[in-house]
Amino acid sequence: MSRPSWLHPTLSLFTCAALLAPAVQSAHAAPKTAPAPIEAAAPKLVVVMVIDGLPAEQLQRYRGQFGQGGLRRLMEQGASFTNAHQAHGVTVTAIGHTAVLTGAYPYRHGIIGNNWIDGNGKLVYCTEDARHHYIGEETEEHDGTSPAKLRVDTLGDQLRYASGNRSKVVTVSGKDRGAILLAGKTGTAYMYMDKTGDFASSTYYMQQHPAWVERFKAAKPQDRYYAKSWKPLLPDAAYADDAPDPAPSLKSPNRFPFTFYSESGQPAADYYGRLKTSPAVDELTLEFARAAVEGENLGSNASGATDLLGISLSGHDYVNHAYGPESRMSHDHLQQIDRRIADFFNYLDKRIGMDNVLVVLTADHGFANTAEFSQGRHMDATRIDPKPLRARLEAALAERFRVAGLVKNAYLPEIYLDYAAIERNKLARRDVEDAAARFLLTQPGIADVFTRSQLEQGVAARSRVGTLMQRAWNRELSGDLMVVTAPYTSFGSGDSGATHGTPYNYDSNVPLLMMGGRWIRPGVQAQYTEVVDIAPTLAQILHLRPPAAAEGRVLTEALR
Repeated sequence: MSRPSWLHPTLSLFTCAALLAPAVQSAHAAPKTAPAPIEAAAPKLVVVMVIDGLPAEQLQRYRGQFGQGGLRRLMEQGASFTNAHQAHGVTVTAIGHTAVLTGAYPYRHGIIGNNWIDGNGKLVYCTEDARHHYIGEETEEHDGTSPAKLRVDTLGDQLRYASGNRSKVVTVSGKDRGAILLAGKTGTAYMYMDKTGDFASSTYYMQQHPAWVERFKAAKPQDRYYAKSWKPLLPDAAYADDAPDPAPSLKSPNRFPFTFYSESGQPAADYYGRLKTSPAVDELTLEFARAAVEGENLGSNASGATDLLGISLSGHDYVNHAYGPESRMSHDHLQQIDRRIADFFNYLDKRIGMDNVLVVLTADHGFANTAEFSQGRHMDATRIDPKPLRARLEAALAERFRVAGLVKNAYLPEIYLDYAAIERNKLARRDVEDAAARFLLTQPGIADVFTRSQLEQGVAARSRVGTLMQRAWNRELSGDLMVVTAPYTSFGSGDSGATHGTPYNYDSNVPLLMMGGRWIRPGVQAQYTEVVDIAPTLAQILHLRPPAAAEGRVLTEALR
């Protein structure tokens, strides 16, 4: 998608007037010079917050119910970009987090999904790295332990470089990919451990935790929720416009109150897992962020260097997946997040002073409504089971070319063809690609298919959706077919819950809020904006070289 730009024809008139002005001044009048603007000191601390899975429309829809100190404070005292987008076609957590501080798209930064199929046909995870393990925690095969698969640098890396490593970059998240991809190559990431409820780093960053982390772990704050319940924050009337609660099942009541428990009768792995689909994981994340501020002395750097704190709040994504963004649970969860953010800002105000802090808040992706909710609104919404779709495609290609096994792998929206088999059977690659695309387009719920040949030649970028898919496709890592569902339709074999991942507005349109009175001009900005604009804008404020692969623009309209 080309970025909007306008040429102001009046600019030349003002320029001419400025050039002619000295000629009409009195010969005896001393020319007046405007005083040089006083440049604001650099922030002591930059806080970058990502609310996982928060659609922009939820921020607007529920804004009247927010308290005074959290999201409302950001919206009223900061710049609010209401038309901001994750501007790539595969809107998932890993890609969205990577965009925030690299300013880059997947075709360049190399994080093409949460998972993908590598050249050996093996499923890989975006932040896995067998060379490293969690500190003091069990590490499984595909656990995220390093940014090895990230091919570019971040704003935090530039900050560390420019300060001679005096600036500290610390990130924390309920998900390993949320922390690691914000931390970049030289920051330090901490992530929530599903089995213990602790936060831990990995041996990529250090060999043992600092004392402040061990103190935090020893206090076991995650155990205080045991046998307690998540209940709605607001009166029942506040949720009147939400979708009805789903029917209860044998496995889960799927309705308030949600009690935190373990089958064993005491805090255990199943209990710590339940905390993730609730406000508890976000409260714990922000508490750990406070401990990091104090333990690392963030925002009080003796050298005067700016520090960066990245916080990714993961709970909203889990809640939306389970119940849908139209649910009372999602509505209440956002209200709970708002109050916890307010508490965190109050803490920063007392410790550092918010006039010394620059805050950015965004999301990694939005969310589609559940298929059932959309169907109730007469939308052609459905779920497409990937396995039967692949089987039908394989059968269609075998019938067309009289060769079996032309589909090597599939991890939708990516499909990988067996080019070796195509060559052995003296078939033309493009013929097989085109035949596969034509067949897929006959399948219910499929709107677009882009082939490797189209993507290599750049011809996919002739439409908005094509441009977003082109940005999401990496020549070395991605599949040979990129498949796009119809609006409100998703890939999945389940029969409940909601998801994301498409190039449509409900998945791409996310909040973008920036607050910092010395550097940011408050007000609503309605023009088209991208999340990749964050890194260049922060680089401008901090007088840094932008990250190498950044393609966003500086949001000058919001700068003082």
